[in-house]
Amino acid sequence: MNLNELYTQIITENSRSTANRHPVAGATHSLEGVNPSCGDDITLQLRIADGVIQDAGFIGSGCAISQASASLMIDLVKGRKVTDAKRLIGLYFQMIKGKITPQELDELEDAAALQGIAHVPARVKCAVLAWHTLEEVLDKAS
Repeated sequence: MNLNELYTQIITENSRSTANRHPVAGATHSLEGVNPSCGDDITLQLRIADGVIQDAGFIGSGCAISQASASLMIDLVKGRKVTDAKRLIGLYFQMIKGKITPQELDELEDAAALQGIAHVPARVKCAVLAWHTLEEVLDKAS
């Protein structure tokens, strides 16, 4: 299996996965993110305590890219400090802009599967919806 096939498999599996698609019990933060150009819509819920994202989930609908991106993002940030999650958001945006080093890319773990979206401008908004929503939630939480 080549790298493109692996990335496609990661995106497909995460777009269908229900592991992170749920309301969060005792959520301390919730925010809806909408991409009006295509109709993608997610509500991101977090439970943050002592500066740590203890739990995260999302509900909503959209294309495979937006749903996979939300799921991969949650896998990456759940259990991390808010400050670390903010740094990872920055790395993700660098990746989408095509300005990331291989070492930084490794830090994004499976979310790196969305790196190719940088070459498909029409899908960039889909890939960043959840990440912009998370960024806004964390800015309000600080």
